Amino acid sequence: MNEDKKSPRKNIYDKITGQIIQDLKQGTRPWFKPWRDTHQSVAISKPLRANGTPYKGINILMLWSAAADHCYHSPTWMTYRQAKKLGGQVRKGEKSESIVYVDTFTKKETDPASGDEISVQLPFLETYQVFNADQIDGLPAIQDDEQKAEVKNIEPIQLAEIFFKATGMKTVSSGNHAYYSPTLDIVQLPLRKQFRDAQSYYATLAHESVHWTGHSSRLARDFGAKSWGDEGYAREELVAELGSAFLAADLGLSIHPRKDHASYIASWLKVLKGDKKAIFNAAAHAQRATDFLHVFQRHIHPELTSTPPDL
Repeated sequence: MNEDKKSPRKNIYDKITGQIIQDLKQGTRPWFKPWRDTHQSVAISKPLRANGTPYKGINILMLWSAAADHCYHSPTWMTYRQAKKLGGQVRKGEKSESIVYVDTFTKKETDPASGDEISVQLPFLETYQVFNADQIDGLPAIQDDEQKAEVKNIEPIQLAEIFFKATGMKTVSSGNHAYYSPTLDIVQLPLRKQFRDAQSYYATLAHESVHWTGHSSRLARDFGAKSWGDEGYAREELVAELGSAFLAADLGLSIHPRKDHASYIASWLKVLKGDKKAIFNAAAHAQRATDFLHVFQRHIHPELTSTPPDL
């Protein structure tokens, strides 16, 4: 088969990467779109499946982007068949959005060196078409993330304080820069009062906490960065950027562009133009990082529920 004829897999890589490159060229980070609605206040939420569980990885970015482009306000997405099963009907003329399912399968092969039969794990990608609940008539009432947050009765700032404290991550507050030091294994942040508000403080902490997960004693994430701004550095920053957006959605935080907005966009564009799978890989690493951070929440002690200090 001629590789020039686009397979469904190559089509989806090209399509998603192309969309993100187009947004970045215009100076917009696509994962900020859910926070840029100027018409009304929309609760920050990850896209949800028909059963209420959040989508993960690259599907979050794909559906966030679609929701922003079409002004959908519901976080819930489902297939045509799922809508029918719930008693709903997709309105005539509505367009679906692509999502992906990535997994591996085991194949038996002969080892060329030994001649023995070995098992090889091979990745595969499938695409599915989904519709937003705003495109569907007759659905039963859907409890969205905003309603669930009210049931929990925990303010986002208090929730963020509990969340990050539970990780045991070492933080130092001083100076005028935020960064993670792999050598010292600490997160350095300016004083809380130096941030414009509590949301900004915790959004920055979220970004640095994703870097923290990459330490050799944790997820051992290494893109071969040698200096500031090189390809390895840009790839790691992209993971932290996506991971912090995922965490912001989980914790109900708002995120804003950093001061070095333009330089990061330039470095990401270079990576994305050279590797159509880069955004998929970055989203997968970001998902693993946020999943890693969420594991600590199972071991929260009573003292972690105290009210966070004032900024």
